[in-house]
Amino acid sequence: MAKILLVEDDRPLARLVEAYLVRAGHTVISALAGDEALALWKSEQPDLVVLDRMLPRVSGEEVCRRIREASEVPILMLTAKESEEDRVEGFRLGVDDYVVKPFLPRELVARVEALLRRARRDWLAPPRSPEIGAFRLDPAARRAWVDGRELELTPTEFRLLQVLLEHAGEAVGRRSLEQALFSGWADASALYVHVRHLRQKIEPDPAHPRYLKTVHGTGYRLDP
Repeated sequence: MAKILLVEDDRPLARLVEAYLVRAGHTVISALAGDEALALWKSEQPDLVVLDRMLPRVSGEEVCRRIREASEVPILMLTAKESEEDRVEGFRLGVDDYVVKPFLPRELVARVEALLRRARRDWLAPPRSPEIGAFRLDPAARRAWVDGRELELTPTEFRLLQVLLEHAGEAVGRRSLEQALFSGWADASALYVHVRHLRQKIEPDPAHPRYLKTVHGTGYRLDP
């Protein structure tokens, strides 16, 4: 199946999560601290990272930031913090999904496998470089431009823009977007946070969107 880097300093919890992931057929490499996690990520090149937010020596946020500078490997963050501000900061750093403690191990495994399916779909998708209106995408290189300006997008923001461009000018429902981005495993705030971040990066005035419009009662529409 997949090679997963599990970074959790709570040993009993780490053993429990590892047991469930192994039972699901995955190989698990474990780290107890942030610096150890970075070393294992470089040497093992896992398919996915399950990352605790609160870690000794190097924080989970810093581990995420350093990994994101060099890789688009899916990152699922474990956190005891439930505020929207904390989630926004995590998504800004490039986290793909969140699980809030305490959690059911089976739910975590389901979210892991949803992220892996999404990553495989993206990898298998035929490379295209669509240019629609003000936007241009290079899916193979994971690069995007608006009005000739290159955007710095997280993997989830890139996927959101890609899905909206595939349905340019059409209203795309929230549920459809959540399925495309998170395989359906997401809380109500996750999509909103990613839309807000994408607007901040593509819009001349995010408070008055020109491109990414809210369709009330439905979802969102991209007018390129």
